Formats: sequence, C-alpha cells, structure tokens
Amino acid sequence: MIKQDYSHNFKSLNDIDWQRDDAFDFSASLDSSWLLEQGSLSRLFLQHCQKLSAHVVQNIRIEADQLTDFQRCMIGDEACLLREVVLAADDEAWLLGSTLIPISSLSDAQFDLAKQGTVPLGLTVFQAQEVKRNGLHLGMLDTDLGHLAARCSRLWMNDKPMLVTELFLPRSPIYRINSVK
Repeated sequence: MIKQDYSHNFKSLNDIDWQRDDAFDFSASLDSSWLLEQGSLSRLFLQHCQKLSAHVVQNIRIEADQLTDFQRCMIGDEACLLREVVLAADDEAWLLGSTLIPISSLSDAQFDLAKQGTVPLGLTVFQAQEVKRNGLHLGMLDTDLGHLAARCSRLWMNDKPMLVTELFLPRSPIYRINSVK
C-alpha cells in the first residue's frame, strides 16, 4: 500500500525543463539505460522485483486548454484522458507516471486504456500490434524527495499517440547509488 501523497510531485512535472535525449547531461549517479529504454519500463521493472502494480492517483478527462505548450506540441490540441499512477515494485514506490491520451486515440483502440485500473500501462500498450516511441525528452526535477530524473516521450499504439511522463523516485533502480542527493 502506497501511503505517501505524491500529488504535488505530479504537478511539478509541468515545470521540468525538458531536453532532447542527445543534449541531456547524464550524471554518474544515473543508469542512462533506464532513461533511454525504448520498450516497456514496466517489463524492465519486472526483471527487478516480484510484483509490480500501478496505484491510480487519478484517471480523468481534461480539456485541451489545460495542456502545456510542450504537451500540445507533442500530442496535439485536444481533450485527453489523464492517467496518473504511482508504480510500485514489491509495494515500494519506484516511479510516478503521468499519461495523456488524446480522446481521439481512445476510439477504435485495441485495448480500453480508460479502464486500465491497477495494471501498469506499459504491460498493455506493448502488447499492441504496432508500438513505437519517439520524441524522447529528459530532465531533472528538484523535489522534497531529492534531485530526481524524469523522462517524457510520445508512445504510438497502432498509429495513435499518447504522451507518457515518468519521474523516477529515489528507490528506483535507475539510481546507481541508492540515495538521491
């Protein structure tokens, strides 16, 4: 059971100064392979734990005027389903995930992502017939939990986009040293 309230950390995701992956300065304390992963982070996390679950913080519709300029540039200017989760490995919070799925991407979809529940999104999306990732951006965020790494990318499932933003929490295996400074 995830007891900590991460709502203010989700709001901070909009304040990140995103950099393209080829311009990002990787510190020695980060395992860059996690940030550059093109496949499912959920599947990668499963290689390092026994149980992976998504604790849903919110799963709501937001209007286009609530999107940032960066988000509009990445997925267009339309209403979206906003899914925010705390991804937990063996009941320990490893990642905050915020996904924006344009309403048009939900129609005629292979999977009903609006009803994903506690299943990590990556476990579903990467089962689709056609999945690709592009537009990878990386950043760092100063939080009450420390200086944390984040990534944002556009996932395409059967030629329909979604924007996935991920903040790696201090206990995540991305950090070579188990404490975030």
